[in-house]
Amino acid sequence: MSIHLIRDLNTLHRNLLSMCAMVEEMVHKAVDGLAHPNKEFARELAKQDDEIDRRDVQIEEECLKILALHQPVAIDLRRIAAVMKITGELERVADLGVHIAERACGLVPGAEITILDKLKEMARIALEMLHCSIDAYVALDGGMARKVCGTDDTVDELNREIIRELVQTMRRSPDLVEASMHLFSVSRHVERVADHATNIAEDVVYLVEGEIIRHRSIL
Repeated sequence: MSIHLIRDLNTLHRNLLSMCAMVEEMVHKAVDGLAHPNKEFARELAKQDDEIDRRDVQIEEECLKILALHQPVAIDLRRIAAVMKITGELERVADLGVHIAERACGLVPGAEITILDKLKEMARIALEMLHCSIDAYVALDGGMARKVCGTDDTVDELNREIIRELVQTMRRSPDLVEASMHLFSVSRHVERVADHATNIAEDVVYLVEGEIIRHRSIL
């Protein structure tokens, strides 16, 4: 591998990690914002999403430049292809962060819905999955990636629990139906964050082990 290729790949990996950190922060802010609905906050996150979109394009252009200039093969070629897919997943997670913030604007200030703590825990796990999936890519660690895929079941179960509790809340308090529906959507958005993390982890497994594990059990 040439020195120039090593340099360009290192830059690419740093930019990917930076983009992931920005996306994680966006979703954290969006979920924390559920306790304090604010339209201005939602607009601020939308502006951050524009920056994520810009970085998505920038990284794709860097990938194409590396392909054209260095014509990498084997693992280097697969890693560049993986980066192009991963940035797409991260861009979609950023979109979900904006959607969560927008849903927060529909919540009734002071509404007594005791679901926020569980939503925050669900978001914590989903974002940890996202972080670990990127770490697995950097370390070329298929085992770590498979653990991320396995954790998706935990998020799915939390999503089901939240939905059940929201249904009970709507039956008990008709005045909270609208707020509950917004939280229902938030829960689904957080669950989708975990799905995107799983997609990244599945790509890492293929990158490292050459095994396609999409659409079937990893066990």
